[in-house]
Amino acid sequence: MPRVCKCPQPQPVEQLQNFRLLLCVDIRQRLFYPVAMFNLDEELKALKKARLHRRLPSVEARTGTHIRIKGRDLLLMASNDYLGLSQHPHLISRAAQAAAQWGAGSAAARLISGSCTLFDELEKRLAHFKQTQAALLFSTGYMANLGLLSALAGPDDIIFSDELNHASIIDGCRLSRAKVSVYSHVNMAALAARLRRAGRFRRRIIVTDALFSMDGDIAPLPRLLELARSHDAVLIVDDAHGTGVLGPQGRGTIAHFGLEDPDRLIIMGTLGKALGCFGAFVAGSRVLIDYLVNRARTFIFTTAMPPSNAAAALAAVDIVEQDAGLRERLQENTAFLHRELRSLGFDLGSSRTQIIPIMAGEARKALAMADHLMEQGIFLLAIRPPTVPANAARLRLTVTALHTRQELERVVAALKKTGRKHGLI
Repeated sequence: MPRVCKCPQPQPVEQLQNFRLLLCVDIRQRLFYPVAMFNLDEELKALKKARLHRRLPSVEARTGTHIRIKGRDLLLMASNDYLGLSQHPHLISRAAQAAAQWGAGSAAARLISGSCTLFDELEKRLAHFKQTQAALLFSTGYMANLGLLSALAGPDDIIFSDELNHASIIDGCRLSRAKVSVYSHVNMAALAARLRRAGRFRRRIIVTDALFSMDGDIAPLPRLLELARSHDAVLIVDDAHGTGVLGPQGRGTIAHFGLEDPDRLIIMGTLGKALGCFGAFVAGSRVLIDYLVNRARTFIFTTAMPPSNAAAALAAVDIVEQDAGLRERLQENTAFLHRELRSLGFDLGSSRTQIIPIMAGEARKALAMADHLMEQGIFLLAIRPPTVPANAARLRLTVTALHTRQELERVVAALKKTGRKHGLI
């Protein structure tokens, strides 16, 4: 005869408490021990072995063209502040005045707590600056591209994307759930062939960087717009690195080529590069902007940028439109470095702009070169996969309007020494 356990059985309340305890322990394990669950340590070890691991260098101060790291003064050659406006006294003053009036932050999304008049004013100025009907502010360029592409495209659409487009465009394409057709870099024949086979899709969208951020070359926008017209497509241009730098009054790459087509052209631009602030915008037709206000999730569901940033951006647009001297100095500095570095035998790819890639090939070599330049007081970091393709590691040198000729001559001399040491020249 089987023995009957006479131990007291847990009551329903005790069972519930035990269940809650087990649930709590399980949740804590999941929350506090992700490294063990996902083998993150192993992935980090693999990155270190491949020389692809990254660390954040802590900058203690920045003045003009120099930064201080661990007490050392270094010449900065890796900034997107192309016109030096981030430190312009007019921008700083306008931002401080706006902060005193409006506070440090916006407190909510614009559709929740209303739209600060500074945002409205800036959007009107940006639309005029880009010669479009309207514009809409986003918190970052990344969020602008994600919001724009995911709002415009869906499963019944196709997006044609240059293989060297920025990561924000790549992720925006993925998020849209549209079919994505990646064409080889600036290969217009390949793009045309793909467009000819895309008639069955509801919407056809071509998206490209205007000035490619890692290569410094410019997209053939006239031919891209021609293809868009021929195949009833829309052309989205990410002008993050051309805004403020190229075209009459710094209006960007589309103005550089003298293009106009309000029905087919959509422009994304940033405030955080040549304009020296933070944030981004999309410029296009009024219908497009109204649509994005209602459909772009990265606009709808996020807190607006601080009003002080909008005030600084308004000041930046004033300066860019009125002061051609900054762009002229940038162009002079760019031409000098291109001439000097090419004469030494460096491979600068197809760059003709302020973004100058010094091709190294292997990640290890690029890192070693960056370390050697750091020893000489030059801050110029290595760019490695996945930011660039495999075996295409490089030093991404950027020149600004603030660099003096003496500073640039110092950079050329340091690169000559480094290039010879590592067999590039």
